[in-house]
Amino acid sequence: MGVAMPSVLQGCTIVISSFVGRDLNMTTSQITWITASSALTSGSFLLFFGKVADLFGRRTIFIVSLFLFAIFALATGFSRDAITLDVLNGVMGLVSASVVPATQGILGSIYKKPSKRKNYAFACFSAGNPLGFVFGTIFSGIATQLFGWRASFWLLAIIYLVVTIIACSIVPVDDSEKLPLSVQSLKQFDVIGAALTIGGIGLFSTGLSTGSDAPQGWKAPYVLVFIILGILMIIAFVWWECRFPYPLMPMHVWRDKEFSLLIAILLLGFLAFPPMTFFVALYLQELSRYSALMTAVHMLPMAISGIIVNVIAGLVLHTVSNKLLMGIGAAAYTVAFLLIAVQRSGDSYWAFTFPALAIVVVGADLEFNVANMYVLSSLPKSQQSIAGSIFQTVTKLSVTIGLGICTAIFRSVSENPGTSGYYTHDPFEPYAATFWFAMACTFISVLLVPLLKIGTQGHE
Repeated sequence: MGVAMPSVLQGCTIVISSFVGRDLNMTTSQITWITASSALTSGSFLLFFGKVADLFGRRTIFIVSLFLFAIFALATGFSRDAITLDVLNGVMGLVSASVVPATQGILGSIYKKPSKRKNYAFACFSAGNPLGFVFGTIFSGIATQLFGWRASFWLLAIIYLVVTIIACSIVPVDDSEKLPLSVQSLKQFDVIGAALTIGGIGLFSTGLSTGSDAPQGWKAPYVLVFIILGILMIIAFVWWECRFPYPLMPMHVWRDKEFSLLIAILLLGFLAFPPMTFFVALYLQELSRYSALMTAVHMLPMAISGIIVNVIAGLVLHTVSNKLLMGIGAAAYTVAFLLIAVQRSGDSYWAFTFPALAIVVVGADLEFNVANMYVLSSLPKSQQSIAGSIFQTVTKLSVTIGLGICTAIFRSVSENPGTSGYYTHDPFEPYAATFWFAMACTFISVLLVPLLKIGTQGHE
C-alpha cells in the first residue's frame, strides 16, 4: 500500500471529483485541480526526496511518510472549501513524493544485480499502480455512497495508519551507506539544485493548470509569468547540475540514447493516460449519471487488466525484446484512445469504454516496467532512490501538464461547440476532444519506438 500511495490518492480523487464539485460548487477546471494539485507537488519534490533518501536513509523516510499521509488524509476530510481541499491534496502529494523514491531505493539496493527475481520484484512494485487504483476507487466509491465524499479521506487515514504500524515490523533495514547528519554531509546536498527544480516544475505546472481557468485565459499576465519563469528555472537547473560536484540529478544518464528515448516515450504516454482516466470518470458521473460506487465498478476493467499485464511483464522482461514490449505498449495506448474518442453520447459502454479501459493499461504497465528497470539499472546502488525519483518526476510532471492541456481543451470546446460534423449537439464532444489529444500524443510515441535498440532485461 505504500508504493501504491499515489495511485490510491488518484483513484480516490477521480471517483469523488464530480461529487466534491457539486458539494463545494466548483468549476470543471477547479475539479481537475483536485487531482492535479497532488501530482504537481509530488512531481516538484521527487528529486529532492530521492536525494534525501539516498543520503540519510530510506526506511525512516518511508515509515514517517506513511504516517503523515494518514494524518493529512484525515485533515482533508474536514475541508470546507475548494482552496483548503486543493492545498491538503497538494500536501498529500508532497508526502507521496517522499515515499516513492525511498521505496524504489530499498528495492534497488536489495536486488543489486539484474535477475529474474528482480524483474518479479519490480513487476510487483509496478502492480501497485492498478492495485492502488482499485483500492482507491472501490473504497472511495463505497464510502462516498454510504457517508459522503469526506468519508473517503477518513477511510484512507484509517488504512494508512494500520499500514504504518505493519511497516514498522516488516520493512527491511536499509543497509546502504549513509552519511551522518553533519555540516560536511549537508555540503553534499544540492540545495540550489533542489530550489531550482522545485520552483521550476512548480511554477511551470501551476501556469499550465491555471491557464484555462484564469479570467483572461492563457493571456493572463500571471499565467505567462508562471510558465516563462518555470521554464527559465528548469534551464538553470540543467546548467547547474552539469557543474555541481554532487548533483541532485546525475546528468550523464541522459547521454544514454536508450535512457532518453524510453523517458520520452513514457512521458508521451503519461501526458495522455491519467487525464484519460479522469475524464472517463467525469463523463460517467456527469453524462451517464452514475454514482461514485458505480463509477468505480465501471473503471474496474482497467485495474484487473493492469494486474494481469504486470504479472506477464515480470515473467517476460528477460526473454522478450523490450523494444517489442514498448511497441506493443505504445500501440495499445493509441488503439484505446481511438476507441474512447470515436464514441458518442448513448453509445454502448461495452462496445467502446470497456475495451478501451482494458487495453489502455497494457500500454501504461508495459512501458512502466521496461522504463523502470532500465532507469534503475543506469545508476549505482548508492543512487537508487534518485534513479527512482528521476523516473517518477517524469510521470508526475506529465500528469500535471496533461491535465492542464486537457482541461484547456475541454473548456474551449465546451464554450465553442461544433455546429456540424460527427459530434453535432453532442455533450460528449468536449470529452472526445481530450481523448483525441491523448491519441495524438501516443501516436507520436509509436513513431519513436523503432529508434530503440534495447533488448531483454533481467539476466543473471
